[in-house]
Parts: sequence; structure tokens; C-alpha cells
Amino acid sequence: MYKGDIMNILFCLTPKEKVAYIQSDSSIRQALEKMQVHRYSEIPVLDLDGNYLNTVSEGDLLWYIKEKQLDFETSEKTNIMDVPRYKYRKSIDVNRQIEEIIDLFIDQNFVPVVDDYGAFIGIITRKEIFKYMMEKLDFKNKIQIDK
Repeated sequence: MYKGDIMNILFCLTPKEKVAYIQSDSSIRQALEKMQVHRYSEIPVLDLDGNYLNTVSEGDLLWYIKEKQLDFETSEKTNIMDVPRYKYRKSIDVNRQIEEIIDLFIDQNFVPVVDDYGAFIGIITRKEIFKYMMEKLDFKNKIQIDK
């Protein structure tokens, strides 16, 4: 699993097929429903070609709905791309190493991963990073104990 002292992010990747996301032509209502079903507070937004655009959060939606005083019917007609984002969630290239991206998890629950062409291929969650760090700590502790 380890390549020297570094590990490729693919070992921690949750593939696109297992990730809930919305497309850029989705409505606010569709985004809220998908977030509710999956119990997510944030969800990636992809363009129609499958490229990562950004992430929308419950907070982004809540503040927009409050500001525009949207009702249920209007939320069905309002495009998700009309909602301003409080923070842009940076994506990372699939060729990065875990050690290079750990600092992103201070502010993000997950990090979107894209291939060399910008296509969304999945996410890495904070949980997977914690598991990786715990495994690495145990590995180092075992080496020190054995010496």
C-alpha cells in the first residue's frame, strides 16, 4: 500500500459512481432533495460533460433562498448555478500524493478529484484521510518499537 513514504490519492478515492453529485442544469429543489436523501451538507456540481465546476452547500442554498424569498415552486425553476458560493472547494489532480493535500481537509469535508482533463472521478473524504494518517502512525510506531 505504501510507496516509500508517500501514497497516491487513489487509495483513498471514493469513485464517482458512489458519490452523490448534481449537474449544472439542476434546480435548487433537485439539489436540496439529493442532499436530503444522502444526508450531505455539501455536494459537487458537474457540468454536462462531467467536469467538476464547484460545490454547493446547505448554507449557500439557505442564504440564497432567504435572500430571494423563494418558495417551493420557485426553487423548482431556479438553476443551481444562480446560487452564489460562500467558498470555492478546490479540486485536486488524480496524480497528487496524500501528503500534498492534507492541509485542504482543515476546511473541507471532502476534496473533489479530477483526471488530467478536468473530468470528475470521485472524492476523498476527511474520514479516509484520518484513516490513512492513523495507519501511518501505527506503521511508524511499530518500526520504533521493533528497533
